[in-house]
Amino acid sequence: MARVLVTGSSTGLGLMAAQLLAREGHRVTLHARDEARAGDARAALPEAEAVVTGDLSSLAETRAVAEQANALGRYDAVIHNAAVGYQEPRRVATADGLAHVFVVNVVAPYLLTALITPPRRLVYLSSGMHRGGTADLADPQWTSRRWNGPQAYSDSKMYDILLAFGVARRWPDVLSNSVDPGWVPTRMGGPAAPDDLSLGPKTQAWLAVSDDPAATVTARHFHHQRPRTTAPDALDEKRQDALLDYCAGLTGTPLPRP
Repeated sequence: MARVLVTGSSTGLGLMAAQLLAREGHRVTLHARDEARAGDARAALPEAEAVVTGDLSSLAETRAVAEQANALGRYDAVIHNAAVGYQEPRRVATADGLAHVFVVNVVAPYLLTALITPPRRLVYLSSGMHRGGTADLADPQWTSRRWNGPQAYSDSKMYDILLAFGVARRWPDVLSNSVDPGWVPTRMGGPAAPDDLSLGPKTQAWLAVSDDPAATVTARHFHHQRPRTTAPDALDEKRQDALLDYCAGLTGTPLPRP
């Protein structure tokens, strides 16, 4: 059985993926933003092995999450699920001066990847909205553009695929993939979302633990357990490297060599 860390798993798709993995007998570590949410997570999944806490809008707290995870031992897989949505107002994560959507959706999974002992598998949650996103890093903090929440979210989901594929190239011994879970009726997706909620967590859980040859691949993008093409820019190795280098500069933490 595998040991799996799922970020952003006090509610929504993260919790659902954790519950699915636990039902299959895997050892799951949950993540919550603070102690109150950690209590909710423990109540929702009492069989979880542990709960790590930290606000991923803070680089210091993200580092603390990585420290807590490493103290628990090496994971077989990490599912980078935590995210904020397309209805977010423009906010700056005050401690670090970074745009809130960008730091939670992109910088936090980068920093956790760089700091947590590399697992065998990495799964990054993206979205079909990445097709409307830009891979350009001219203004990822939205300092010169008029704020547009859906665009900022779409950009971040494009960056998540760049992150997954860039890590796959730099760490060839790690299976690193991205997932479009569908537009499902979670708190982020809203009650009018048309996709089947029960399918929302399945692909990321499958990629984290399955021995199915279709799941033991790397640098692929999936939707409902099937490969899905990405926007062309997601395949651009120079853009992948540019994002990894940009995040390394922001955090002062380069991605370790394999």
